[in-house]
Amino acid sequence: MRSHPSCRILAYAALASGLLLTASCRRADVVADDVTSAQDQGQGDEENATTADLVEAAAPQDATNSASATVAEAAELKAVASGCLTRTYDAATRTLTLDFGPTNCLCADGRYRRGQLTAVFSGPYRQAGAVITINRTNYFVNDNQHLGTRVITNLGGGSFDLSVQNASIIFANSGTTSWSSQRRYTRTAGFGTPSILDDVYSITGSLTGTNRRGVTYTATIQQPLIKKFAVGCARHFVAGTIEITNDKANSMLINYDPSGTAACDNLATVTINGHTYIVYLK
Repeated sequence: MRSHPSCRILAYAALASGLLLTASCRRADVVADDVTSAQDQGQGDEENATTADLVEAAAPQDATNSASATVAEAAELKAVASGCLTRTYDAATRTLTLDFGPTNCLCADGRYRRGQLTAVFSGPYRQAGAVITINRTNYFVNDNQHLGTRVITNLGGGSFDLSVQNASIIFANSGTTSWSSQRRYTRTAGFGTPSILDDVYSITGSLTGTNRRGVTYTATIQQPLIKKFAVGCARHFVAGTIEITNDKANSMLINYDPSGTAACDNLATVTINGHTYIVYLK
């Protein structure tokens, strides 16, 4: 990979949970704008994928029975949530509540969560055409508050569309990002099994938002993002590319699989102004 001759990378990047890339060069502000956008959309996408899988795992097998067993095995659901999660389901209102408690709890993906997720089902989770509306109450991930409604439309075969409107993340120390997005999650492995650890999704779609620096941007998935929930893989996308273009006509490309092997590692690349840098996911 090449580095710009007048621009030295000072800090490694963490795209999924905080991109820390900075540069000592004339275009530092441009880089900071794009990096902040990458960080913001990355946190939103990662948490949306995790939320959707948790809701499916905790969904009742029988939507008409409050005491119904979950879609995933109870022991596995507890392991994934690392004992943080209290689950309740009300069949009368078809409302699932996932409560992480009032204080931070370390989950299996290495992130601290607190607060509640509530999901209202129009029908059985795995029924094609079913709609699940997910809201968040005092919900924090690593002390950053996540707001906004997510609407999942089941496409059958474990795949679904995710619509996010007027969502935001209020960061603990650095402002607010907001966005709307349309994503399609195509299940490529793991459907029909009680385990969520064999789940694999291919994700497409686009996003429009405003980052913490007040810069408006679009993030378009150029090659599908691949999300695996196997142990050692769940923290980051293992493949795919995203192009981020801002309102100043600047752009960057994030590649989650520079080796072409879809390995469960923390390597990615960022291409800015024709120059590509190796980065490490936090």
